[in-house]
Amino acid sequence: MRPDDATRLLPVTGPPVPPALAVLAGSTAPPDAGRTPPTAYAVPVRPRILALLVAIAAAVATIAVWRGFVGTHLGQVVEEITYDGALYGRTRLWTLAEPLLDVVSVSFVVLGTIVAMGVALVRRRWSLAAQVAVVMVGSNVSTQLLKNYVFDRADLGTESWWGNSLPSGHTTVAASVSVALVLAVPRVARPVVALLGAAYTAATGISTLVGQWHRPSDVVAAVCVVLFWGALACVLTTRSALDPARPGVTGGNRYAPRGSGTGWTLTVLGLVAVVCGVVAGWALYQTASVVESAAEVTSRVELVAYLGGACAVVAATAMAFALLLALRQAVARATAGVSV
Repeated sequence: MRPDDATRLLPVTGPPVPPALAVLAGSTAPPDAGRTPPTAYAVPVRPRILALLVAIAAAVATIAVWRGFVGTHLGQVVEEITYDGALYGRTRLWTLAEPLLDVVSVSFVVLGTIVAMGVALVRRRWSLAAQVAVVMVGSNVSTQLLKNYVFDRADLGTESWWGNSLPSGHTTVAASVSVALVLAVPRVARPVVALLGAAYTAATGISTLVGQWHRPSDVVAAVCVVLFWGALACVLTTRSALDPARPGVTGGNRYAPRGSGTGWTLTVLGLVAVVCGVVAGWALYQTASVVESAAEVTSRVELVAYLGGACAVVAATAMAFALLLALRQAVARATAGVSV
């Protein structure tokens, strides 16, 4: 055996060869061998479970509102008193309410959908555009199906002179466009959009009361319908809808930039929901007591019922947008783990 043949049979020992030299020497080992692989980031699971629970609760609430205020004699009478209370001050209030309601139309739905999906597409969030479509189409189609084919208004001996009007189509349009924009805009803009969307939705809902187009339960049910579809869209969140990483930040927070003012917005919406909910509950109790005692329905009773109905609309809207803002911010915050 020649000396050079024996040398080939001996194992190579010594310090590891640098990656650059290994490549020059023709080694097949990849340059990154031995390094820690990059961490994969995924949509968090827990917020999606919470979103699913919110969607279920919204569906149950929609049925409960219909059953309580449309399917019972007491509920129908209470809302008829609320309906009569809308006559007071209607002349001046209608000058503000009518232009707001005139905005809501089929073209408005189309325009709102195009704008929200356009924002998502410009941000290169392809699945987010699909979520927007789910909210817009699902909310408005299901409202019409529920109102015209699923829910009915039985004749329970009240003075009601028209059939079922639950859920409100105008409120559904306003709420669905607002929620679609909350889903589509960047993280830092969501609190402002949620606050403005809640105000616009509540104003539209109250305007339908002012014009005696709808009863309070119609508006609250419409908000619940949109809450269902908005929460369902959060359940369907994919990696394409996650918030972008912040440069120069490491760890889990790198993919979770905090939205400016989210905490304050949630606090404001929560306080509004609680205060208006308490007023609505008090007004409902007062009105129901008058009905059950067969006492005379005075103008004061009608005004109290009307105030309670308007507060119920504001409370439901504030709570719905607070939940959807919190869910959207949570599901958009990526976590380390296996991608889904």
